[in-house]
Amino acid sequence: MSEKVRSMFADIASDYDRINTVLSFGVHHAWRKKAILESEAKTGDHVLDCATGTGDLAIAFKKVVGESGYVMGTDFCAPMIEPAPAKAEKEGLSIDFEVADAMNLPYEDNWFDISSISFGIRNVDEPVTALKEMARVVKPGGRVVVLEFGQPNGLLKMPYNLYSQHIMPAVGGFLSGNREAYTYLPRTSAAFPAGDNFIKLMVEADSFTEMKAIKLTGGIAYIYVGVVR
Repeated sequence: MSEKVRSMFADIASDYDRINTVLSFGVHHAWRKKAILESEAKTGDHVLDCATGTGDLAIAFKKVVGESGYVMGTDFCAPMIEPAPAKAEKEGLSIDFEVADAMNLPYEDNWFDISSISFGIRNVDEPVTALKEMARVVKPGGRVVVLEFGQPNGLLKMPYNLYSQHIMPAVGGFLSGNREAYTYLPRTSAAFPAGDNFIKLMVEADSFTEMKAIKLTGGIAYIYVGVVR
């Protein structure tokens, strides 16, 4: 992982949740619910959430898999993951969290039923390697679920580009004190493969028997699901 990216996320960690809610108008919560629905998670499942950040998706998964299920949340940036255990404990949930790199996961083959990553795969140095690792630790027939930003077309394209390139850096920079971070985030989103182009990365990973892309909010975000070979 890039040390520059790690340092950037460490710098904005304390404000990350608040600014995310402001900049997304809260819609990211609905996107996460849809990702869990597409994962087909059920009571008793074991879930690995990579790039968990402050733990929102891991917490949402734990509510679905229940006490008989298990959730591990990982992130490559220690300060980002630091608030996660307290957030889970506040909701009465038992979740394990630890620092780990999505490109080199320290877990056995075929251990989890689901692995996930939300708004994180564009930040890894080698997305295909991360997809392979996420598939490796999941049982055959299990699912790898990716939630990531896309590039909307049609009527949303121009207003979204204006928002992401100008308003987001200004507001995010003001609230966090780190304008560079909130310039980096929309810039990488605009450049990262989305839709069919991300499916090509999943094909390159050579780990899935089925793959699909689900467009969210006109293509502002996508959910990708791969069934592990």
